[in-house]
Amino acid sequence: MSIEELEQCIQCYGTDILSFCRYLTGSVWEAEDLYQDVFLVAMKRLPAIEGTQNVKSYLLGAAVKIWANQKRKYAWRARIAPQSELLEETVDSCESASDPEETFLAGEERRIVRRAVSELPDRYRIPILLYYMEELSVREMAKILGVSENTVKSRLHRARRQLAQTCDTFFRKGGLL
Repeated sequence: MSIEELEQCIQCYGTDILSFCRYLTGSVWEAEDLYQDVFLVAMKRLPAIEGTQNVKSYLLGAAVKIWANQKRKYAWRARIAPQSELLEETVDSCESASDPEETFLAGEERRIVRRAVSELPDRYRIPILLYYMEELSVREMAKILGVSENTVKSRLHRARRQLAQTCDTFFRKGGLL
């Protein structure tokens, strides 16, 4: 792959990769750093990208692996010198609807689902993000994550079940209604 082809990939997939990084990290700043790291790795490994069939899957896989390494480093640093975390809420752009109440409720439901997804362990959160956000097949996810297709399927099933329980519990307790 040439540098020009990589630039085209950045133009085609850059927004998707950045969005995935934001959901993966939960932070705008960490996502931007991860995004840059993904394309730095891609620059270093241009010949390796040549043989891959789906460049977007390759870049998403790189993002997952880099993030896993960064989390290990963060965990190690946290043991040495704990720091307080800043919770970051992303601002949703609300679609214009005829009924303000419906718009508010739809936004709240999205916020609840996003929070529930962000609280999942990485082994469940990453497959959910790859499947629903990036619309990858189970086979592509298995290749990215380095696990079998059956493992991906079981993680998706467990994640969906956990999300259903979390969201159902919230709504039953009268969170919105």
